[in-house]
Order: sequence, then structure tokens, then C-alpha cells
Amino acid sequence: MKKVEEILYSLSKSKFRNSFHLKEKDKEYIKQKGIDRVESHAYDFLKSRLAPAVIPSDGRQTPMKGHPVFIAEHATATCCRNCLYKWYKIPKGRELTEEEITFLVRVIMAWIKKELDNK
Repeated sequence: MKKVEEILYSLSKSKFRNSFHLKEKDKEYIKQKGIDRVESHAYDFLKSRLAPAVIPSDGRQTPMKGHPVFIAEHATATCCRNCLYKWYKIPKGRELTEEEITFLVRVIMAWIKKELDNK
């Protein structure tokens, strides 16, 4: 797998992926809950919505708003199994491994931290 920085660089070249940004309310949420809790949410969301081998609503399981992690998932192409295949070459039809989930959470959190740094 590519390094987190390489993935973020590639994603930044996509007009669609680069159109996502945290809003002030998202940043406030992170400040209020703490970055560790947000990371825990990212792990939980991936585990429940992306990790299963079969996802009946694949492509529609990640909302476009409502939580900073949802925004980050769209920005980092970790929102559905089609995007995971296109950007990370993780095949559909099998459960994600713990290693894959951990890596994807690292990508999400790196994107969130960059957004927080861009005041």
C-alpha cells in the first residue's frame, strides 16, 4: 500500500476529492469531542459501514454531512467499496482486514489534521 502522504497528494489532484473541506461547525465538533474520540468514530464507521464483504447500500452508506469523518471519508475516497477499489486497489466482495481499516483511519485522520491546520 502507498504511504499516507502519497495518498493525500494523489487525492489533492482530484477536483472532486479536493472540493471537500471541514466547516467551522465540524472543527468545533472536533475541538469539543477531542481528536482521539473522532478517530474512534472513524474506526467505528469504517468497521460497520465499509468493512463487511457485502454492503447492500454500497455507494450510499456515507452521508455527505453530519460528522467530520463523513466529510473526510468523501475527501479521502474511503466512502464506499467502489472508491476503495479505485483509489486503494482494495477488492470488493471480501471483508476488510484490521490492517486495511487501521491504514484507512490513518488516512482519514491525516486529512482531518491537515484541515484543522488550514485555519
